Amino acid sequence: MPAKQMLPGRRPTAVRAQARKRPAPSAKGPGGHGPLAGLRRTHRQLRRTWDRPLTAYYLIFGSSLLITVLGLVMVYSASMIKALQLGLAPSYFFQKQFLAASIGTGLLLAASRMPVKLHRALAYPVLAGTVFLMVLVQIPGIGVSIQGNQNWISLGGPFMLQPSEFGKLALILWGADLLARKGDRGLLTQWKHLLVPLVPVAFLLLGLIMLGGDMGTAMILCAILFGLLWLAGAPTRLFVGVLAVAATIGAVLIKTAPHRMERLSCIGATDLGPKGECWQAVHGIFALASGGWFGSGLGASVEKWGELPEAHNDFIFAITGEELGLAGTLSVLGLFAALGYAGIRVAGRTEDSFVRYAAGGVTTWITAQAVINIGAVLGLLPIAGVPLPLFSYGGSALLPTMFAVGLLIAFAREEPAARAALAMRQPKFGWKRSGPIWKSMRRRVKKRPSGER
Repeated sequence: MPAKQMLPGRRPTAVRAQARKRPAPSAKGPGGHGPLAGLRRTHRQLRRTWDRPLTAYYLIFGSSLLITVLGLVMVYSASMIKALQLGLAPSYFFQKQFLAASIGTGLLLAASRMPVKLHRALAYPVLAGTVFLMVLVQIPGIGVSIQGNQNWISLGGPFMLQPSEFGKLALILWGADLLARKGDRGLLTQWKHLLVPLVPVAFLLLGLIMLGGDMGTAMILCAILFGLLWLAGAPTRLFVGVLAVAATIGAVLIKTAPHRMERLSCIGATDLGPKGECWQAVHGIFALASGGWFGSGLGASVEKWGELPEAHNDFIFAITGEELGLAGTLSVLGLFAALGYAGIRVAGRTEDSFVRYAAGGVTTWITAQAVINIGAVLGLLPIAGVPLPLFSYGGSALLPTMFAVGLLIAFAREEPAARAALAMRQPKFGWKRSGPIWKSMRRRVKKRPSGER
């Protein structure tokens, strides 16, 4: 029997039956408009935004700005009672911190606009000047001792300078330039060139700092040294050897100083101790515990009324937790995490070895100092006496830190993709070199018979 002739445009019965059995596309599927599709689109948009060339630039600038502004607010709140107890104006410490922040802003903007070559040229002068000032600190009559540590130089009036804070910046700039030059010559594969003269100069700075008794700053300097060695590709055995030597020296220094042993014994303490040696650590926990979720309110701290020593300096994070609660402390942690991530991103994406070492050193410095300070406030680490970067009171600590943030901003701008993105931007007002206004001006100039401009 001849097969049935199929009419044009008509599908066979089996095909029509399969088409009827196919499920209709769900509105909540991958191509629909349900909540899962919305989440996927949001995730893709966030990924695209996060991978933009200027993300690190905005993260560094925004997070450092917010940390500094919030720090000014908390310094004013935490230092009011201390200033009144000393017979000073309530805003005395805030005014000094605001002046330091203003000068630091100028340093940040200057550093962010400097080319990389100029940063490298500053390495040796900054190191020499820092060593000179640290030697002056140990000369009787010039150096000033505060709370048993002789690390200060009086600038006249209420202004003091702590040269050891600038030692962190000096080691990063000089160490990054040294490692970059040796890396370009292929010398970093030899352990002698990797260690000399980087480690001896770092030990020189550490020795000058420890002469003044400031072990907290020495710990940060060790962290920077280890960060530079790790970025330079130091082998594990060499890295462990330097770490073992530093740990041994640190253990001896802690063992020979009773006040350092007391600080070590106050880790996780919930009791003041027989002589009150854990007073600061315990009251820091009290401040955090009384803050709750959203704190007691800005300016309503109880611990700053003489109960918590150094409330506006080393333990300002505890006052933040008491007045702003868990939300405030998590905000501070999130800002430091964003700053640390942006620094790592800059160090990881650059092709310039100096930028990689310097960005990694600055990120190690700020992150390690924040961890040590916050860990001490939480009772997880011994009290080292280091301020919270960009947040605690202290102009000597704020100025080099803001300059270091300016370094990160400059390095973030120097990324090839970021440089291209910034070059594509045109000024909103005025003549544009590649725009129609500039082209029309060029045509006008060409039409002039005299050729004069």
